[in-house]
Amino acid sequence: MCQLLGMNCNTPTDVMFSFTGFATRSVEHKDGFGIAFFEGRGVRLFVDDQPAAASPVAELVKRYPIRSENVIAHIRKATQGRVGLENCHPFVRELWGRYWVFAHNGDLKGFSPKLHAAFRPVGDTDSERAFCWLLQELAKNHASVPTVEALTQTLHELVPQVAAYGTFNFMLSNGQALWAHCSTHLHWLARQHPFSHARLQDEDLTVNFAEVTTPTDRVAVVVTEPLTRDEAWVRFAPGELRAFVDGAPLPD
Repeated sequence: MCQLLGMNCNTPTDVMFSFTGFATRSVEHKDGFGIAFFEGRGVRLFVDDQPAAASPVAELVKRYPIRSENVIAHIRKATQGRVGLENCHPFVRELWGRYWVFAHNGDLKGFSPKLHAAFRPVGDTDSERAFCWLLQELAKNHASVPTVEALTQTLHELVPQVAAYGTFNFMLSNGQALWAHCSTHLHWLARQHPFSHARLQDEDLTVNFAEVTTPTDRVAVVVTEPLTRDEAWVRFAPGELRAFVDGAPLPD
């Protein structure tokens, strides 16, 4: 099973604590990794078809001072498509003059939608096909960037059409919000004042968030399996789609 990590924050936030624990999981998921993070309207994307635990690119990312309001990372265990850079998540496309970032965990059997020229996969994964189809259908439904609430409603209509083909855990962001959908395994939490200590599940590393935050900071973290031992993670229900804005989930 691939691993997903997403962060949505109300102020540019350091992702290294979460990414350090997340990258450790590549020992069992060796078919590549990637991380994309927004800086304003721009996106920095790092991918490698080597395991994150052994990748020089991962080491570069760990040293890079990442501070972002929206981050999506992925560790790949291939089910469809060869091991290669073109099949590494996250995938990035442009729509309505904004970058969109997408990563998927799952397996979609027989999903071969008709795609027009604006949205075609570069690689040969079911994940990239699903991303291209979602953007194509969003473009059909809206002439320009709609509100987060309107986009969420459209995704509620589109996502089940893809999920009918198999497991469709995914994360999607355009820099304004983070959308996450669960078929099988996904968890989230929101960190806000008063902040406390957190210890990673997979590494002997503890952070006191009260020392590195301000009282107004809010951070939502979404991950396949909980990253920390001592925080109250919330499990997504199967079929649940949730949007996060400014470090908090939007009301249902």
